[in-house]
Amino acid sequence: MNTRKPFEHAKPEETGVSSKHILEYIEELEKSQTEMHGLMIMRHNRMITEGWWTPYGPNLRHGLQSHTKTYAATAVGIAYTEGLLKLDERLIDIFPEESPEDPSENLKLLTVRDVLCMGCGMDTMPFNSEHWIRDFMHTPVNHKPGTTYMYNSTGSTMLGAIVRKKTGLGLHEYLTPRLFNKIGIDPDNLRWMCMADGMEVGGGGLFATTEDNFRLMKLYADGGVWEGERILAEDYVRLATTNQNDSATESINNPEASDNFLGYGFQIWMCKPEHAYRADGAMGQFTIVLPDQDMEIAITETAVGAHWAQSTLDITWRFIEKITGSDPLPEDEENYAKLCRKLQRLNIGNPACQPFSSLTEKISGKTWEVTNGTFTPFAGNFMTGLQADGIARFRLDFDNYGFVFDITTKSGRNEKIRFSTAGTRFTNLLGKPEDLTQMYLGDAFWKEDNVLVMHGRWVETCIQDTYTMTFEGDHVQVDADNNSAWKFREKEPITAEMIG
Repeated sequence: MNTRKPFEHAKPEETGVSSKHILEYIEELEKSQTEMHGLMIMRHNRMITEGWWTPYGPNLRHGLQSHTKTYAATAVGIAYTEGLLKLDERLIDIFPEESPEDPSENLKLLTVRDVLCMGCGMDTMPFNSEHWIRDFMHTPVNHKPGTTYMYNSTGSTMLGAIVRKKTGLGLHEYLTPRLFNKIGIDPDNLRWMCMADGMEVGGGGLFATTEDNFRLMKLYADGGVWEGERILAEDYVRLATTNQNDSATESINNPEASDNFLGYGFQIWMCKPEHAYRADGAMGQFTIVLPDQDMEIAITETAVGAHWAQSTLDITWRFIEKITGSDPLPEDEENYAKLCRKLQRLNIGNPACQPFSSLTEKISGKTWEVTNGTFTPFAGNFMTGLQADGIARFRLDFDNYGFVFDITTKSGRNEKIRFSTAGTRFTNLLGKPEDLTQMYLGDAFWKEDNVLVMHGRWVETCIQDTYTMTFEGDHVQVDADNNSAWKFREKEPITAEMIG
């Protein structure tokens, strides 16, 4: 049974934070190269700021990417707290059937703790297959575990497999009564990507709300105790939130992401402010704990590239530097009112509008068959190997509001997706309620008389598809792109021909 209780709220000044400084913080985030989706700030156990940029909202799931890793590590922490596993247990003892008959000396040393802190000693990691656990256990351990750092997302998913091996339960089923129901996360609103064997992708496969993330990290901020009940052992929280493995080598692959060089706990990063730490997912999913300030900040956003995610952290640290005391500040009704108005009007911005083209009547209702290339809306994930079902044929049915993008996939599935050309976005619900994502926003405009630009936004993710269709007679070329951090551009141009 879920016992979610809302957080207590307060004006920022009551907790020693200036409304003016929060307003400046939000405005600086909006001016950066990231697209903000959600923000929550708490101080002294009272929520002082909550805001979501339309079309994002407080109870709308959001792709977490590697922020998921902290949920997987929390499952291990709960199992440790329950006495079901030890941090120094060897993986070859937990997975004897999947281990080599003659394991290397380094593999013999690999423990749960090493996996938790990205110290597996491997230089590569396997990806999804039916036998991914065996593949992981057969990956060469080239370095003594615990002595080197390599970001290992499959290792993070192994944390869930360890819990499943010990309990017979996957991450979702194990965490629902032990974590989600206790700290106020609605398990029915969560979605997980899964590996080929059904294991949830603990390395980056969870879709949850900004507040879900906030509640998870509030548990760590409070030492593993929630409303008087200990959920995580005190020593586990201490280890998880302090440096267990130097991560300076991250500078080789992500030189701009300077907050990644400061050390790593148990699927938790250390931060520049003293004693601060964060859960972190690609494209800027951050939940930050600042013990010295008695503050927690949760952020969901789209930041393309490590440098823009780092920009969000740098802006956050500048905001934190302005907080110089814990005592209440004098009331500032003027700036508090400005902050409230700002939070009520947050929006990612309006799409471009040009609804008119001389081609509209000629192409409306015509069927186009894809003749070259793979026309695939983003639906894959590099950690699971999922691939979308490519489009075989499509039709554009125009009306005064925009058009219906009527697609038929190679497997015969049909979807009708509305795109607005009126300077707004249509909201489509695609697929089934149990799917990872359903909400797809469509907008379009004529860039030139024969060039139609379409934007399709999977609003439960960071991802926006962009299709640029250039019409020449009975032929159309489609330039398909998206803002994913893992996108793979098609080598062949996508072309289609009018067939009726």
